[in-house]
Amino acid sequence: MEPRAPVSPFRAGILCRCPRCGEGKLFRSLLKVTDKCAVCGLDLSAEDSADGPAFFVMSFVGALVIAMALWVEVTFRPPHWLHLAIWTPVIVGLSILLLHPMKALMIALQYRHKAGEGGRNTFT
Repeated sequence: MEPRAPVSPFRAGILCRCPRCGEGKLFRSLLKVTDKCAVCGLDLSAEDSADGPAFFVMSFVGALVIAMALWVEVTFRPPHWLHLAIWTPVIVGLSILLLHPMKALMIALQYRHKAGEGGRNTFT
């Protein structure tokens, strides 16, 4: 196989593509990583991003929603039930929307930096 130019981890993450070739799909279902890239053959079976993506998504969404809710409260003073009706779907929607690319980004960064459990490179 001929050498390839390095793929940007951010591009691979946002597009949910293989961290080596940037072309093959990374997921076989909602959050299940495929065993092997269909394009370049990179073994992804041992890849695990653990709880990192969920932590970053919760932190980002939480800070954003708190800031927006405070602005809405100070500006419009809506009743509490309206806050609940507004922010619950926003929190759930943003979390689901961001979790997929964040998990792909974490996997791409692990690949780029040859990181794995206990400092081992899990990519072959």
